[in-house]
Amino acid sequence: MPPRDHRITLLGKPGCHLCDDARAVIERVAAELGVPWEERDITASPEDQAEYWEMIPVVLIDGVQHDYWRVNENRLREALER
Repeated sequence: MPPRDHRITLLGKPGCHLCDDARAVIERVAAELGVPWEERDITASPEDQAEYWEMIPVVLIDGVQHDYWRVNENRLREALER
């Protein structure tokens, strides 16, 4: 599957410095590979809060959890290029 056929989702919350770091990595990799991405605020969803509160930021690729806390740029790029 070409990278552009994937979708990245960043789960985070306002005021989260790790989320800011993750966003920067995702923006860079997504732009480089032409991959669409979105950000979801877990405070807007009781389900997301219950599932992800202790792990944010969480990165999903095609709806499947890929990483949490810290996003490794090389690991993200490799996952999208598979």
